[in-house]
Amino acid sequence: MSVAPSRSRTLPLARVPPPLRGRGVAHDPPNRFERIHVQRDGWTDPEDPAPRTRFLRDRSRTIVARNRSPDVGFDVSVNPYRGCEHGCVYCYARPNHEYLGFSPGLDFESKILVKADAPELLHKALSSPRWQPQVLAMSGVTDPYQPVERRLEITRRCLEVAAEFRNPVSLITKNHMVTRDIDLRERLARHRAVHVTVSVTSLRREIQRVMEPRTSIPRRRLQAIEALARAGIPVGVNVAPIVPGLTDHELPAILESAAAAGATRAAYIVLRLPYAVKEIFELWLQQHFPDRAAKVLNRLASLHDGRLYDGRFGVRQRGEGPFAEQIRTMFEVTCGRLGLNRPGTAELSVAAFRRPPGGGQGDLFDV
Repeated sequence: MSVAPSRSRTLPLARVPPPLRGRGVAHDPPNRFERIHVQRDGWTDPEDPAPRTRFLRDRSRTIVARNRSPDVGFDVSVNPYRGCEHGCVYCYARPNHEYLGFSPGLDFESKILVKADAPELLHKALSSPRWQPQVLAMSGVTDPYQPVERRLEITRRCLEVAAEFRNPVSLITKNHMVTRDIDLRERLARHRAVHVTVSVTSLRREIQRVMEPRTSIPRRRLQAIEALARAGIPVGVNVAPIVPGLTDHELPAILESAAAAGATRAAYIVLRLPYAVKEIFELWLQQHFPDRAAKVLNRLASLHDGRLYDGRFGVRQRGEGPFAEQIRTMFEVTCGRLGLNRPGTAELSVAAFRRPPGGGQGDLFDV
């Protein structure tokens, strides 16, 4: 291990560490806000060949975050976790970890901040007379059903609060664990107060395994869509991110598979590489798909006027130019053929919202 001033955000390819099994990133690039960077020359400890995940308590005093980005489809959100053990290499939320003093690389997926008080904070927020009933997104940043949720059940307890108040919830995830809480979603669905989106990047296990190492495999995500639809819960698919030159040709097949499983809505997002995610993704391509790296990066640059990323609202999620138009047309034609995105299929209602008297646990029979 060496300690040196953080001058460059990239590693020479000759020094790229080998992949870590079960991790999306094998190194920690410098934090853009820090002057000092600790750099490991590989993980060589025989008792810890890959770093274990650490869970740190997040002592935030509020839980409802407000969105100011006009191209994001929600106004308020609840994020039970910061950082994500799923380890998706492309995750646009990785740079958020830099605000916490961590690296957007391995730190992002191995140092998870847990908002243990999230359910109580949410109950307090919804009880306030200042709360105007509106759709809550879970989660707007990292996945609310990452592996530790199976043990901590923070997302489930937040859903219990939403069901108690009958406040509508929109949720997106890559994890089959979403089916665990079908009972709570059925309660919300009676009041048109819930919608679930399952994100599917690729149907190929060999890509998912290295690009999204701790997420549910593609087959299990489709099974989650099927289980939710069978329970009468509105469910859609988000083909995201589309990786030009690697997964873009799978767009029709993913939409077809999701529609067959019961999805009624669909969306897509083209790969976004803000800040350090650009270098992280480039190194990942060299590790896992060196023969396609140039093609992927050139295709991506063609969407952003020669750059790997354009952060302008409305452009950052789609890109511009002929290839962006080709993806959009393919998406719209396929959705039309499959009957996806028909009007009214994802409209949520706040009409049933209520504040339980005395801040109690709701009616014994919640109908």
